[in-house]
Amino acid sequence: MTPPQIKIGIIREGKIPTDARVPLTPLQCRQIITHYPNVSIAVQPSPIRCFKDAEYVEQGIPLQEDLNDCEVLLGVKEVPIDHLLAEKTYLFFSHTIKKQPYNLKLLKTVLERKIRLIDYEVITDERGVRLIAFGYYAGVVGAHNGVWAYGNRTGAFALARMNTFHDYEEVKEAYKQVQFPPFKIVVTGGGRVANGAIQTLKDMGFTAVEPSIFLTQSFDYPVFTQLHACDYAVHKEHRNFDKKDFYANGSDYESVFAPYTQVADIFLNCIYYDKKAPAFFTVEAMMHPDFRIKTIADITCDIMPGASVPSTIRPSVIADPLYGFDPKTNQECALYQKHTIDVMAIDNLPSELPRDASDFFGKQLIDNVLPELIKGRNSAAMMRGMVAENGELGPCFGYLADWVAGS
Repeated sequence: MTPPQIKIGIIREGKIPTDARVPLTPLQCRQIITHYPNVSIAVQPSPIRCFKDAEYVEQGIPLQEDLNDCEVLLGVKEVPIDHLLAEKTYLFFSHTIKKQPYNLKLLKTVLERKIRLIDYEVITDERGVRLIAFGYYAGVVGAHNGVWAYGNRTGAFALARMNTFHDYEEVKEAYKQVQFPPFKIVVTGGGRVANGAIQTLKDMGFTAVEPSIFLTQSFDYPVFTQLHACDYAVHKEHRNFDKKDFYANGSDYESVFAPYTQVADIFLNCIYYDKKAPAFFTVEAMMHPDFRIKTIADITCDIMPGASVPSTIRPSVIADPLYGFDPKTNQECALYQKHTIDVMAIDNLPSELPRDASDFFGKQLIDNVLPELIKGRNSAAMMRGMVAENGELGPCFGYLADWVAGS
């Protein structure tokens, strides 16, 4: 049986601030149409992409302003409401599945226009493991920014911003020219984001040490340690740490992160936060004279009441990546002051290294998502990621009904 023809449109990113990433690079588009004769691709022209329109044309991918003849539309960030085409299949990061209030109107419009919305964030395998994500490059860029900010604060070394480089290979060459002084970095997390951050620290030449050594020894070179949940949380009733129980019943645990705040200079937060879990520390703890951390790169950037990092009071942007936080007032303040903390909380970090991040993302899309997308409704992975279809919420997203029905 001949597979049905599918035309995919790569949309122009319209969200402000702008995002230069793409879901598929020009070469990846060529690979798809070569491997899948039933798939064609068109690209909406854009002046802001990290890959120029001409690069797509060179690979035989046509430019097309009107994408109404495309069945599937691929983007990266949220699509502006007035750009949404009715009754199409869209794939992008919608930022609606946690009832984010700023995107309520977006989801309502998706339902009104009977759009089939598949959110990359919830395309998973049967074990719940995500099939596609930018997280690794969020970690890469976030770690760089954290060290860059600390260099600005101390004046001990200078780094260029990552978005001034062509690609990561150029970044690694720049690291070889920097003499980093001794300081300590604590990294939380064990997933894609943490892996990216740790790779950057290794490329900078920093040395990994075990948590116990990090807490008790001094070094004449820069070091970092990686903490998993069992390293910074304990059961309130002193039961043995159980990872599954921690994620299911986070409120039964309390933080033991405090010793790291007394010896670390930089904190790189790379862990997904569940509001049931304990915060790493409180604002009150940040006021204590023993609180040594002066630079926080909150790479996961979870902003909600009682979030894991209380100094992350708002996201920052690539053009203005840092803000100061004064724990005495619990408010934003000027940078680099003696009794305050500098915060990096950019929520689209991979955009600082868009060509590498896009290539990384596109490989996952080709390997893990495109075959499922071609299966249509026969794909369990696509059904798990389908937030809405034909004016109704998807089978995994009924919990959003009360939110959508409200004002």
